Amino acid sequence: MSTETVIKVGMADLKATVGRNGILRTTGLGSCIGLTLHDAHAGVSGMAHIMLPASEIARERPFNVAKYADTAVPELIRIMKELGAETGRLVAKMAGGAQMFAFVASEAMRIGPRNAEAVKKMLELYRIPLVAEDTGENFGRTIELECATGILVVRSVHQGVKRI
Repeated sequence: MSTETVIKVGMADLKATVGRNGILRTTGLGSCIGLTLHDAHAGVSGMAHIMLPASEIARERPFNVAKYADTAVPELIRIMKELGAETGRLVAKMAGGAQMFAFVASEAMRIGPRNAEAVKKMLELYRIPLVAEDTGENFGRTIELECATGILVVRSVHQGVKRI
């Protein structure tokens, strides 16, 4: 039995932590993206569970910044910098972005692939390298970031367990 602290990241949520003995976990990644950022030098790790690509479609006011790729990525970086991370040392990993609908009649229904593209665009903007990903396909995932190592554990019914 593990004694590590598990920090749960909900849907349309983001969290960051300092320390090397925790695990950041999110479940239910279908078309959503689970993005992790890790600064090994500072021991700062973060995770966002991103539901949609762009906040321009937000109808709620005020809107949840963690819900959208274009607002979640800068917010996660901001929080991690407050904890001692440096943008230039961050590395990213992500999972999810599945195409959960077999029949796609329009671009608007390509939510998973559009989420993955939007997150990659934001990472490029901040010059954060995406060092590993497990995205696409048509199945859900659960992810855990091991804060001590930066390893992302991806679990799915179809593929079993991957460590990336």
